[in-house]
Amino acid sequence: MNLAAEAHQASGVAGAAWLLLVLPAVGAAVLLLGGRRTDKWGHLLGSGTVIAAFVYGVILFFDTKSLPAEGRVANLHVFDWISVNSLDVEFGLRIDPLSLTFVLLITGVGSLIHIYSIGYMSDDRDRRRFFAYLNLFVSAMLLLVLGNSFVTLYFGWEGVGLASYLLIGWYQGKNFAATAAKKAFLMNRVGDVGLALAIFLMFKNIGSTQYDVVFAEIGKQSTGVVVAIGILLLLGACGKSGQFPLQAWLPDAMAGPTPVSALIHAATMVTAGVYLIARSSPLYSLPQAEDARFVVMIIGAVTLVIGCIIGCAYDDFKKVLAYSTVSQIGYMILAVGLGPAGYALGILHLLTHGFFKAGLFLGAGSVMHGMNDEGDIRRLGGLARKMPITFVTWTLGYLALIGFPFLSGYFSKDAIIAAAFGAHGTRGWVFGGIALLGAGLTAFYMTRLLILVFLGKPRWENLKSEDGRAYHPHESGPTMTIPMIILAVGSVAGGAILSGLLPAWLEPSVGELVETHGPLNHTVVSILTVGISLIGAAIAFAIFGRREQPVTRPQRVSFPVRAARADLYGNHLNEALFSRPGVWLTRFLVFVDNRGVDGLVNGIAAGLGGSSGRLRRLQTGFVRSYALSMLGGSILVIAALLMVRFA
Repeated sequence: MNLAAEAHQASGVAGAAWLLLVLPAVGAAVLLLGGRRTDKWGHLLGSGTVIAAFVYGVILFFDTKSLPAEGRVANLHVFDWISVNSLDVEFGLRIDPLSLTFVLLITGVGSLIHIYSIGYMSDDRDRRRFFAYLNLFVSAMLLLVLGNSFVTLYFGWEGVGLASYLLIGWYQGKNFAATAAKKAFLMNRVGDVGLALAIFLMFKNIGSTQYDVVFAEIGKQSTGVVVAIGILLLLGACGKSGQFPLQAWLPDAMAGPTPVSALIHAATMVTAGVYLIARSSPLYSLPQAEDARFVVMIIGAVTLVIGCIIGCAYDDFKKVLAYSTVSQIGYMILAVGLGPAGYALGILHLLTHGFFKAGLFLGAGSVMHGMNDEGDIRRLGGLARKMPITFVTWTLGYLALIGFPFLSGYFSKDAIIAAAFGAHGTRGWVFGGIALLGAGLTAFYMTRLLILVFLGKPRWENLKSEDGRAYHPHESGPTMTIPMIILAVGSVAGGAILSGLLPAWLEPSVGELVETHGPLNHTVVSILTVGISLIGAAIAFAIFGRREQPVTRPQRVSFPVRAARADLYGNHLNEALFSRPGVWLTRFLVFVDNRGVDGLVNGIAAGLGGSSGRLRRLQTGFVRSYALSMLGGSILVIAALLMVRFA
């Protein structure tokens, strides 16, 4: 199918797709403007609007699925938005298999996390405002994936950034939360500059930012333009999805409440970069874009290794899961960088990851909820008996993540590894080998978490939390455990169901899935992946399961561990390359402004003021002085005329 073909106008059920944006947006407005009057029922309204959006999304999905493949792409004109000279941007929605897939993910997982938040945030005085921010985020994320132009996408992109800033910095009284929110906001702005520049290039060379026009005309552009737009779009994806070199903000974003970590940094916002590249598949599939695809693959491969290595060393429960997210999105970026051989696989892993990673984060929140907000895994242990539902659901998510046979990660991650081995020439061995290594490291750090949190002897019995309270671990209530159970079911069965249906469903949006034939077939890759995962898990059991673990971090560790705990010096690198030079440049510009620009202006003013003051002394008010001056001037004029005359 021609991906650049013009979409038909939405009608029927699809004609009300604007409800997807309006429902959570209205919920956010009511909760923010209603004040304390909505405290008693605000959480119900916030959850209800997202659940209603999910119900409508399901209806819209089945309505679209009933159409023939060539009729599953539709545009819905909402209103005329920007019309300046040749720039004409409509506020419209694109209803197609790719956007509907994300709609179901955002509203489905979002509904579960909203329900979970009712219990998790029950003791928070500002719970109403929390649900307002969650609603705002869901509405912005839906606009991002439903917009029918890059400008509309950018509007949702920035809305998501604002909502994430508000949610990451939720604990306003804690300095680390405010710092984390600011760091996330600023690093995302770096990526946003890349996305904005890509949009400017599209308009300059094509004259439009609408998907239909851009995708129809992009193939007529030069290789330089196509590669430049592709790399700038990737920069935007790196910022939003926490990819190298903009990955440092994502782990710090765990400073927000756990439902925020699950919704924003596991299932939705951080996958926006993957969506952006998949949505731009008509561009990345061009022969001129081969270099851009190669850069995408490099970024994905580097990031997945970085995430795995750092995840092996952290002792903070949620930060390990955060770096796991960085790594798994690296797999998705690697997949979409493969072009037609990987677009559908990247989205498949995105969906399965949404199930098991959201479940893992909610499980971590359940543990912290029952352990006085304790997140140091060295102070946990033996919680399987105290929190059986959390243990079982978390373990199923763990098994899905490491690729246990026939669970969801087995179907999605193994397919990406096999496709990576099928890349052209030596690239296949390099990228396939990196992806395979990542599977072993993932099994290692996730097994370490399982052992230190749920198995072994309790290490918390004779300890107290930071606020002096003794630990009394207990299972969470049903508003928290039921969403965890549903996500665990998705972690088990999601991959088997989606792997057979998703590629054909996504074909009108990203094209047909191209089978690759690398040096290793899929069966061999699956065996190798399972084998290396078992080796990683066995090493973790040998190190952490057979010996007693300390309750504090050892002071002296090897250099690789120190480097991993320092985020592989990513923050140091960013500070050395960007932050400090930026500060020095700012100071230099301030000096130039103060001493140069202001000095010149002030100097001229002072000179004029001083000279006028001196000249003013000549104005004595005496007629004889003025007559003498006139006589002297006349003599000078006559002398000058005589010199000219007789020269």
